[in-house]
Amino acid sequence: MAPIRRHLLTALIAFCAALAAIWVSQRFGAATPAPSGELHALMHDELKLDATQEAAIKRLETQFAQRRKALDSQLRAANAQLAEAIASEHQYGPRVSQAVDVTHMAMGDLQKATLSHVFAMRAVLRPDQVKRFDEEVGKALTRPGQP
Repeated sequence: MAPIRRHLLTALIAFCAALAAIWVSQRFGAATPAPSGELHALMHDELKLDATQEAAIKRLETQFAQRRKALDSQLRAANAQLAEAIASEHQYGPRVSQAVDVTHMAMGDLQKATLSHVFAMRAVLRPDQVKRFDEEVGKALTRPGQP
């Protein structure tokens, strides 16, 4: 095979491996419930938080945004490592297996941080607000389409 064809084939395989890594990340990374969307709207629009609660929630959200940014960065790095391993091995070999484990750890860390944030917000609520909050969290976790 001519050198140029070999390079083109290698580039094509690397591209396909990167696409596979992105697919794996999107398919298995979606299980983390984000404390946004309906839950965010619930907190700020429906629960009638008092000024002290609003300030506490704002602090928690700011802290979590910083933590999430760092965890998202770790997950992107893990996905890049997975793409590189796939491009290198072209099969489910030891490097791919290790990269999958690293990716799963990063996803788990993000999910744990998200849940810690959810519980921290819950702790700010009054008992009458907790019931509605718990219902919304339950819906978010059992919504059809969630893996």
